[in-house]
Amino acid sequence: MKADTGRVENVMRRIETALLDGSYPAHARLPAERVLAEQYGVSRNTVREAIQRLAARGLLRSRQGAGVYVTEQLRTGPPSPWGQLIADHPGVRDDVLEFRRVLEGATAYFAAQRGTDGDRERIRVQLAALEQARLADDQPAEAAADARLHEAIALASHNTMFLHLHASIIGMLREHITFNGSSLRAQEAEVGTQLLAQHRSICEAICTGRADDARAAMQSHIDYVAGRVAD
Repeated sequence: MKADTGRVENVMRRIETALLDGSYPAHARLPAERVLAEQYGVSRNTVREAIQRLAARGLLRSRQGAGVYVTEQLRTGPPSPWGQLIADHPGVRDDVLEFRRVLEGATAYFAAQRGTDGDRERIRVQLAALEQARLADDQPAEAAADARLHEAIALASHNTMFLHLHASIIGMLREHITFNGSSLRAQEAEVGTQLLAQHRSICEAICTGRADDARAAMQSHIDYVAGRVAD
């Protein structure tokens, strides 16, 4: 029996909202059809068709015998002309840093206000990975952990628009964070020490709910990176 079109679209919108607000992040497994059907008050056929439509758009992927998973399509879809322009012209890094200062300052602020216990745990895990990489003097791993930490903070903001903006350019920001992190850490050991201390301050402010301090710490971090890049 074919599911009612209106109900299918309603379920699609609700799943899309969960994708946008970070309830179902990339690589997350969706609840079983039965669970979603009960949650949305519809039949399993309706849920199945909604999932099939989202899968056809590349947002979800079914794994035989393993369930339905969120893809990275929302985060790494076709780049915009502006994103490609930045990727092709490293000279505009000042603009990227300026944008990061505004966006990530705001995400840190709201992460401190709205972060859940799960969000704070993810942030602590990524900070621990950053510290471990620093201890091992593994600069590539340190830069990668740096990028994942910033993503965890954005997820904890629970602001759909910030998450959407972050997701739309996440590849560019990740490359930017990784490039700057790798190149800065290669300058001198003290830079890596300073960056780690800054990230600790950001995470401490977020995890203790001090929103203004979190924003200030994040913006100071971006200012430090901008200053080092300029040097």
